[in-house]
Amino acid sequence: MSTPPDATTRPETAITVRYWASARAAAGVASDELPAAAPLPLATVLARAATLHAGTRLPDVLKVCSVLVGETPVGSADAEDVLVAPGETVELLPPFAGG
Repeated sequence: MSTPPDATTRPETAITVRYWASARAAAGVASDELPAAAPLPLATVLARAATLHAGTRLPDVLKVCSVLVGETPVGSADAEDVLVAPGETVELLPPFAGG
């Protein structure tokens, strides 16, 4: 479930994960705030997001998503090598038709 920001989870101490299209439908929320005291590998961020929504289609949807960290596309970079700092946003965009 989504964790709303509060006194213990501020943007400086959390990574925002935003879900788009079928990822949003699978998660059942538009975004999550993941507590983080230091930069985390993108692979860890994705694993934590999947764990938050265990029992849904989200873990499978995440496998096919395009990922942006801030406004930067991750592309084919290894998710273990991409660091996401507290205060940053990870955008998860599944493939979709049209556009």
